[in-house]
Amino acid sequence: MVFANIEYLFLLLLLIPYIIWYILKKSKNEPTLQVSDTHMYAYAPRSYKIYLLHVPFVLRIIALIMLILVLARPQTTDNWQNTEIEGIDIILAMDVSTSMLAEDLKPNRLEAAKQVAAEFINGRPNDNIGLTIFAGESFTQCPLTVDHAVLLNLFNGIKCDVAQCGLIEDGTAIGLGIANAVTRLRDSKAKSKVIILLTDGSNNRGDISPLTAAEIAKSFGIRVYTIGVGTNGTAPYPVPTYAGTQYVNMPVEIDESTLTQIAGISDGNYFRATSNSKLEEVYGEIDKLEKTKLNVKEYSKREEEYQVFAWIAFFCVLSEVLLRNSILKSIP
Repeated sequence: MVFANIEYLFLLLLLIPYIIWYILKKSKNEPTLQVSDTHMYAYAPRSYKIYLLHVPFVLRIIALIMLILVLARPQTTDNWQNTEIEGIDIILAMDVSTSMLAEDLKPNRLEAAKQVAAEFINGRPNDNIGLTIFAGESFTQCPLTVDHAVLLNLFNGIKCDVAQCGLIEDGTAIGLGIANAVTRLRDSKAKSKVIILLTDGSNNRGDISPLTAAEIAKSFGIRVYTIGVGTNGTAPYPVPTYAGTQYVNMPVEIDESTLTQIAGISDGNYFRATSNSKLEEVYGEIDKLEKTKLNVKEYSKREEEYQVFAWIAFFCVLSEVLLRNSILKSIP
């Protein structure tokens, strides 16, 4: 613990003359009743109030000490620390096109992917992980970070309505998704750099072909793991109508050939997830990736710790007032 205003602690020195003054004052008190002989009171029982006479003064001293400590602003200490941990740099590239609303995975493809990926993130606390999303366009949702609380907060905010509401163009630009992720990893100093790309369709948007993007990733030493998510055949897709949500069986069209080539070019692997459990198995396999050492600077900011001292001062003052006006109340 440190004090932001440590100079206020010098006020504690003022308590010394105050204590001396109190002792001298009590020693010079004149008796209120004078008798010629006190022998008859030698064996008289003493009231418990005698032992409480100096308690109000002690409480006042404690209250003053606590108030001075409050003025000095006690705080938790800064914690800057360089640590060496095991980890890799990972970018999650996730498809958020409207087709991800299909409900062959529960509750739908996107939510299932988010749930499993969140567990994957929580299981790798030492990794630098970032997030890019893509539909007909691509952008970075979160750059590489070891602050996974912030990452998960942004991750949980992903919705398919960015494409459904026209915020970005709908479609599936796999090449742009990979290229955007590469820009986040190309300057990384990590020995192992990985992109985990999840999609449920085939490339139909963007100016960069998926295979060209895979070649670029390979040139920067980045491995791409591709995941095709969706059942075989058809999948129920919700369509809003004036009568409520209606479901239409849409064909599942995953370009497995291209996704396999992307993984092959960049020395990654292709996985197919046809159910929630299969998707969990896929992330479990990817979780077995090699690790490399990273240097991380940790920081915890200072927190004010005056509250405890303020409460002690309050209760001391309250106790003194109650004692002086009840048990130790005196008649002038």
